[in-house]
Amino acid sequence: MEMKVTFDKQADAVYIYFKEILEGEVTHTISLNDTVNIDFDETGKTLGIEVLDATKNLPLEVIKQAIVI
Repeated sequence: MEMKVTFDKQADAVYIYFKEILEGEVTHTISLNDTVNIDFDETGKTLGIEVLDATKNLPLEVIKQAIVI
């Protein structure tokens, strides 16, 4: 799977997937600040990045290209 970007309008959140994430695969999450969270698997591999308040924190072009969920 190529990198995938989704946008949840209701949550105003963008998620950047580096791979397809299986249920239970995320074993820990690090919050960099109030808006950026990084998900990891049990080996420490980065699975994805979540950006909250996406319309305020990301360029509009990124959001326009995302898959709306």
